[in-house]
Amino acid sequence: MPEAAPSTSLTPRSRSALLAELGGERLDLVIIGGGITGAGVARDAARRGLRVALVEKDDFAAGTSSRSSKLIHGGLRYLAVGDIGLVRETARERKAVHQMAPHLAEPCWMVVPARNRASLMKFRAGIGTYEKLGAVEDADRHLSWDQDDLIESEPCLRRDEYPWACAYREYMTDDARLVLAVLRDAAAAGAKVASRLPVVDVIWEGSRIDGVVAACELSGDRVEIRADAVVNATGPWVERLARLEEDRAADRLHPSKGVHVVVDAARLPVQNLVIMNTPDKRSVFVLPRGDSVAIGTTDTSYHGDRFLWPEIERSDVKYLLHPLKRYFDVEPLEFDDVVAAWSGVRPLVAQEGKEAAEISRKEEVWVGTGGMITVAGGKLTGFRTMAMTVLDFVAERLGRSLGPSPGPDPIPGGDLSSNLDYFAESVAADSGVDRPLADRLVRLYGSETSEVLALGYQPIVPGGRVVAGEVDWAVNVDGALTLEDLIYRRTRAAWYTPAEREDLLAPAASLMGGLLGWDKSRTAVEIEAVRTRFASELQFRDNS
Repeated sequence: MPEAAPSTSLTPRSRSALLAELGGERLDLVIIGGGITGAGVARDAARRGLRVALVEKDDFAAGTSSRSSKLIHGGLRYLAVGDIGLVRETARERKAVHQMAPHLAEPCWMVVPARNRASLMKFRAGIGTYEKLGAVEDADRHLSWDQDDLIESEPCLRRDEYPWACAYREYMTDDARLVLAVLRDAAAAGAKVASRLPVVDVIWEGSRIDGVVAACELSGDRVEIRADAVVNATGPWVERLARLEEDRAADRLHPSKGVHVVVDAARLPVQNLVIMNTPDKRSVFVLPRGDSVAIGTTDTSYHGDRFLWPEIERSDVKYLLHPLKRYFDVEPLEFDDVVAAWSGVRPLVAQEGKEAAEISRKEEVWVGTGGMITVAGGKLTGFRTMAMTVLDFVAERLGRSLGPSPGPDPIPGGDLSSNLDYFAESVAADSGVDRPLADRLVRLYGSETSEVLALGYQPIVPGGRVVAGEVDWAVNVDGALTLEDLIYRRTRAAWYTPAEREDLLAPAASLMGGLLGWDKSRTAVEIEAVRTRFASELQFRDNS
């Protein structure tokens, strides 16, 4: 196996020492928000030599950045609405993310079923243009599949309805783990990173913002973090934070809710990513991963205020399950077949007269009256180029040139020289774990998989896919502080291994509590909190 990249921890040696450091020196830049946008800005700024801090009010990637469709893709559908620039940029950025983290940008076939040859030719023409914009190499160009190809490659697709398909390359990711790896790369370059440290106020120096005040949720301590530039990268919360600067900050966002549901792979045994069309002319993805298959996403205007855990409604679930019967030769899937679900809010920048599904995903950056730099919109795939744009504003704020942005060098876990299947086979042979377990681990930890296994290779649940070493890694490397952090955003067991997630809670909490010094009462509270979260996923609100 290749040598693992050096481990850089998101876990401070001492929380009090970290807070003292944040309050004890003047910084060039403080970033508010620990999702993919903030993480990308922190990495870019730290690697350009700035003194940087990033603070997050909850866990890293707790919101939108752990609720995507888990795709690094260019957005083929945006080509149809003429957003050529966004498609070109993000299609090409797929290569950069793959170069940074091959385990978190795995090339897969995206299958577009076609009813007839005419439809197939139409799809091929559009996908061909998409590939040209994305500078796709010849070896990765799209393929046309006939019935014989479908029997071999996607046998449960209804060939009576869709005797043809066009298959093209997109990339699967794990969004939360991508955030963690980017943050670790920022920390390796000197950024100070803290979760559970919400910003409660801004510091003024005359008419100019001179930093922020943050209140530690763990200790209750308040810390003043002074910096020459402040970036607001809080996603759906950007307007709320902007009102610390301007009481009447303009409403710029059009929040959009995206829901995904998860079913057991045995009920929907797809082998590739598949696109389904819906009656309202949108596209829904079918996304296999391990023992589960996710179906999503919806794209509806969101008028609620639960940005962290937005409601999932019965109509959302019905919308996602409905097209399956037209595409797949399986028993109809019903509400009871849904074993997990997630919902997130996209911070889209409003466009007059347009509904959420019609709005461009292009980011927008603006500067408030006190100089706070706010960024909203954008796509997961384009986090690196978004960071470059934000740093142009930071450079103007600082009044100096920052030099070139860092290239797509490997981030922690990304030092891989072989494809993931070969690497997983090597991991299984060297460690003695079974192949499905190795497949899962390498797609989360990449070249650091052997380090994780060295901390404990035994499954926490007998016959399960989550191993004991992941708990140690989550706490001591990836900065996990709660059982929810572990289950939802470190191991991803909540959605990727739903069959064992309930059985994981007690033993995983025991392991985690031993590392963090929890007593029996705290351990019980942690277990109950995640158990309640599991139940809430499947309590679909009736909005009929």
